[in-house]
Amino acid sequence: MSRIAHIELDDAGLPPPTPEIEQERRVAMFDLMEQNSFVLPQRDERAMPPGPYRVGLSIREKRLVFDVATEAHEKAAEFHLSLSPFRQVVKDYFQICKSYFDAVKNLPPSQIETIDMARRGIHNEGARILQERLDGKAEIDDDTARRLFTLICVLHFGG
Repeated sequence: MSRIAHIELDDAGLPPPTPEIEQERRVAMFDLMEQNSFVLPQRDERAMPPGPYRVGLSIREKRLVFDVATEAHEKAAEFHLSLSPFRQVVKDYFQICKSYFDAVKNLPPSQIETIDMARRGIHNEGARILQERLDGKAEIDDDTARRLFTLICVLHFGG
């Protein structure tokens, strides 16, 4: 049961997302709830409460915050990650997504596929950075990292 059972984005005070960003958010949240892996490893010789978990994601004081609780709403962990390692990859991801959304409207499938491959590459890089930043705090698989990176981008868009 080491998984996320509920996720909430704290986007209070952020500007409303574009329809494309809102769609990315919905898809990432749906896919994340369908399948994910999220393990809190033992820290400082103390066992962490077992999942499933409720995870809140927010940006506070220019830091990405993971607020993790049990399903019974008992605090399990809280991580504050610097946003600096994500800045360039998030910027690149938004640029390639804009190109992709524009391409879907105007370009032939072969060109759309090329842009989509680049988009996936940047997305994978963001997921890899997230896994590195969570090292020792939480263990997540590649698909979970990709979906969480999408949600981080959604928060970045508003911030």
